[in-house]
Parts: sequence; structure tokens; C-alpha cells
Amino acid sequence: MIKTFVFNHYGVNCYLLVDGETKRCAVVDPAAETPSEDETLFRYIEANGLKVVLILLTHAHIDHIAGLMQCARHYGAVVALHADGKEWLRRATDYGAMMGFDVDEIKGIELREIVDGEWLEVGAMKVECRLVPGHCPGSMCYVVPSEKAVLTGDALFHMSIGRTDLPGGDYSLLVETLKEKVLTLPDDFRVLPGHGMASQVGKERKYNPFLR
Repeated sequence: MIKTFVFNHYGVNCYLLVDGETKRCAVVDPAAETPSEDETLFRYIEANGLKVVLILLTHAHIDHIAGLMQCARHYGAVVALHADGKEWLRRATDYGAMMGFDVDEIKGIELREIVDGEWLEVGAMKVECRLVPGHCPGSMCYVVPSEKAVLTGDALFHMSIGRTDLPGGDYSLLVETLKEKVLTLPDDFRVLPGHGMASQVGKERKYNPFLR
């Protein structure tokens, strides 16, 4: 099961990957900005008897990690991201100040570097990591075959793609890697983006004006 929450003033989609057999779960992009948003996430996890075993980052832009420290401290879970995203973590408080987020310094948590093509396990659920740079360095998409879904962060949106005018952005690279790493998935796979509504791979392949 994949549960969606929408957090902070940028409207980030935070996802919970839940293995129904073992009740183990992963939090993808812990973006809660306020104590009440933290409580919304924590209360759902605890009310359903879930155990957080992993925190996954699609990328480390500040709006997607606004609640990272609170979540990591609360559950003591490993935080997984691509090595190219670590610089954004080191400068989180600076970027937060520029973007209207009051975030704690990212420190004292266990980081795990993941690579393109790596498979992760959340209980019995398998998650494939696919590197899709272009929006920012280290941007990852997570493919969950059992759910027929791909979590695309800010790389791919419903009928759009991520902005490429920020540091490390590359329009041509983003389009190329989306076609290679996402549009090769089956048509009926759900596209679960970092902001906004969900879509499907086949729909994006056929109608997305940036990818046709």
C-alpha cells in the first residue's frame, strides 16, 4: 500500500510505503513543516501498528526534507539518498532560510548512500532506485513493482517535468533520463510525483508535451 500526505507551504507529497504482511514501512520525503503535520504522520503510523525501517529521499531540496530531522529522531531510521544530494543536506538551514523554512541542522542521523539500479527492501516490498538527474543532482525515482507505481519526486509531474533553472539543473539531461528510466515502465504504472496529482506512465508518454 502507498499512503499519501501533503505537507508544508509548498504542498509536497510525502508517501508512506507499507508492506501489509510485515507492517514495515518507509517514509518517502518527510516534508512536514509544523508540529501538527509531524503529528499527522506519526499518528497514522502508530495507529496502524507500522514500523518505520527506512526514510527515502527522492532529492534533498528543502521543501522535501522539512521534516527530516523530526522523523529521523522519532523513529531512529536510516535515511537513504544518492551521494550527489548530500551537499543539499549540509546546507539545509541556509537553503531553508532562503525558502521560508525554519529547519534544524541535519546532523546526528544515519545516512545510507544508494546508487542507480539498487534494490531496497521494506519488509517483503521491493523498491528499485533509478537515478534521474536534471532537476537537481542526485534526484532519484523509486519503482515499486508490487504497487505498479513509480515515485518521481520533482523529476516528473502530471503533464509536466521538474524545473531545471535551479543549481545543478539540466533540461536535456532530465528529458533524456525520464525517457530512459521512467517511460520504459508499463503503461499502467502510476506516477506519484513530488507535488500535485498522480498520473500514469502511458498517459505521460503519450500526452506530456515535454516528453512526446
